[in-house]
Amino acid sequence: MKELIFYKSALEDALEAHQWPSDPDQLYRPIAYILGIGGKRLRPVLTLMTCACFGGDHKKAMPAALAVELFHNFSLIHDDIMDQAPLRRGQVTVHHKWDLNTGILSGDALLILAYQHFESYAPQVFMELAQLFSKTALEVCEGQQYDMDFESRDEVAVTQYLKMIEYKTAVLVGAAMKMGAIVAGAPSDAQQRIYDFGLSLGMAFQLQDDYLDAFGDPETFGKQVGGDIISGKKTYLYLSALAAASVEQRSALLKLYQNQNLEDATKVSQALDLFQATGAPAKIQTAIQDYTMEAFRQLDAIDMDQRHKEQLRDFGTALMDRKV
Repeated sequence: MKELIFYKSALEDALEAHQWPSDPDQLYRPIAYILGIGGKRLRPVLTLMTCACFGGDHKKAMPAALAVELFHNFSLIHDDIMDQAPLRRGQVTVHHKWDLNTGILSGDALLILAYQHFESYAPQVFMELAQLFSKTALEVCEGQQYDMDFESRDEVAVTQYLKMIEYKTAVLVGAAMKMGAIVAGAPSDAQQRIYDFGLSLGMAFQLQDDYLDAFGDPETFGKQVGGDIISGKKTYLYLSALAAASVEQRSALLKLYQNQNLEDATKVSQALDLFQATGAPAKIQTAIQDYTMEAFRQLDAIDMDQRHKEQLRDFGTALMDRKV
């Protein structure tokens, strides 16, 4: 979509022009580093795009968009520390490039810097943005805690998993879009509907990611296919398979995920066979479709220029059909 390219370019220019403090260097250089290694910038781009779709000037939404991007990168630094991850976007993670304490402190600074970007708005807009941001930030933390809790639990319901990805991933997509609507001065009912649109798309996005991790093309996916299986993550595919499995299939799947001695390729192959046998791929595809259609229902109810609606609809369709 040419609109996404335009808004991403505007965001990249704003990030490049941003002057970070130079002292203390050990605090600010890691921030410039993680922001400089790229990423899709999907959430802040949606802030800019949504503002324009509601008739606002996307430039006025730039501080809010930057706040979203800084918060997202704060969460990535801390996630990498908790996951003990050595790489992020193909580059060394902050806590590995520097050290653990630097990662924690630079991440904390990113969160504070994110809030500072709201200070350029008038008091009423500032209050609305800050309240939404605080609510969303806390939900993201709650989602991360649910995710960590699930690692040590044998039983996780599909509904619990959906709540986890809603908080960990989808709420920030919804909030990013609502921020654009707030800056544009959209009516409150339209703000809520665009939030729900983003929330549903965020759910579809994460479920599609789960599906591609297992069944994606290694040439296009950009990550190791089967990585969730190898690490024993309880994804929608795994939980759906477990719920629909026969006694024998359930036993085989549980033993497979508990087996630390199998070769990765063997473990992935056997898990995929069990997913297929229990109908899990069809279930996740249905869920992706349902969330996408719910997003479109919210979009249809918004009073917005049809051309802009089509831009958002095209974006949602592209997300659902993506291969990467």
